[in-house]
Amino acid sequence: MSDDYTITFDLIDVDNDGRISAEELVGLMEVLGQPVTLEAAKAGVERLDKDGDGLINVEEFGAFLQK
Repeated sequence: MSDDYTITFDLIDVDNDGRISAEELVGLMEVLGQPVTLEAAKAGVERLDKDGDGLINVEEFGAFLQK
């Protein structure tokens, strides 16, 4: 996995648990000036979540960025 992905992932993973939640995604989008609802963030997480745990891990994040 690229270090660039890890650095970006770590910036989004506010609670440093190694996974990105829908709530963290909402916070990111607010900072970027593109606010989204929690429901929209949950739908986005579901699209990237390959292991079905309801969260985005660094591997899932990297796979998305490589598309």
